[in-house]
Amino acid sequence: MSDTREHPIDFMKLRKAASLLSIVLVVGSLVLLGVRGLNFGLDFTGGTSVELEYRQAPALEDVREALREADYEDFVVQNFGADTTVLIRLAEAQDDSVALRIVEVLRASGDELELVSSEFVGSQVGDELKEDSGLGLLLALAVVLIYVGMRFQFKFGIAAVVPLAHDVVIILGLFSLFQWTFDLTVLAALLAVIGYSLNDTIVVADRIRENFRKMREGDSEYVVNESIHQTINRTINTSLTTLLVLLSLYFFGGEAINNFAIALSLGVIVGTYSSIYVSANILLAMNVSREDMMIPAKEGADDGSEEEQPPEWLNRM
Repeated sequence: MSDTREHPIDFMKLRKAASLLSIVLVVGSLVLLGVRGLNFGLDFTGGTSVELEYRQAPALEDVREALREADYEDFVVQNFGADTTVLIRLAEAQDDSVALRIVEVLRASGDELELVSSEFVGSQVGDELKEDSGLGLLLALAVVLIYVGMRFQFKFGIAAVVPLAHDVVIILGLFSLFQWTFDLTVLAALLAVIGYSLNDTIVVADRIRENFRKMREGDSEYVVNESIHQTINRTINTSLTTLLVLLSLYFFGGEAINNFAIALSLGVIVGTYSSIYVSANILLAMNVSREDMMIPAKEGADDGSEEEQPPEWLNRM
C-alpha cells in the first residue's frame, strides 16, 4: 500500500489549520454582516425605473458618464431587450420630473431618444424580495441535505450542506466588507455557487465512499487523504477553466454583470477550498468509517465473504 508521504501535499495534515481559517472567516463574515450589513441594490431598496428608446444604439458607458456629470450617483444602466432600448434605474422617489430630467440630460449629450415609460418600485417590494431570497437559499440547502443524505449517507449530507453555508456566508461577508452592491444578479450567483460547490463536494464524497469499500488498510484520515489526491487534478482544472470564463465576463461583460462575475469567482475559489477541507474535516469529525459505507446484506444471505452465485438456470445458458 502506498504511503501518504509519497504525495507532495498531505491535505489532512493541514486540516486543523484549515478549520481555524474557516472559523475565522465565517465568524468575521457574520460580524461584518451584523455591523455593516449589505449594500443592497435597487432591486431590493426600490427606486425609479426609466425606459428609453434611442434612435441608434448608444454606448452604455457614455450614458453612465453623462449621468455622473449630472450628479447622479446611485443608478444602474443596462440594455433592455434591444440594443437601442436602455433601462435606467435610480434610487429616487417617484416624481413626474425625474424621467424628464434624465431625458434632458442625455439629450444634452447629443443623443436622440424618446421616453418609453417610467415607474416606481417601492421599498415594500424590496423587503419582500429580501425575505424570499433568504428563504430560497435556505430551501436550496435543505434540499441538498435531503438529497445527499439519501444518495450517500446522513454524515455525507451534513458534510455537503455545511460547506455550502460556509461558502455563502464568506461571500456575503466579502460583499459587506467592500460594500459591493448586492442585487438580483449576485443572488443568482449565490445559487450558482451552491450548485458548483455541491458538484465538487459530491465528486470527492463519491471517491471517499468508493475508497472506503475498496481499501482494506489505512485509517479514515488516510482514505480521505487518498480520495482528495485522486480528485484534486479534476477539481483544479474545473475551477481554473470556470475562473477564466468569469474573468472574461468581468472585464468584457459590462458593468451590469460585474458583481455577478465577482460573486461567482469568489464562490469558485471558496467552493474549491471547502470541497477539499471543510467537507473532509466534517466527515472526520463525525468519525466516518468503513462501517458507514457497508452495503447492508440481503436477508437470507450467508454471513461469509463468498460472492453470491448466479442461478443454476443461468449457468446452463
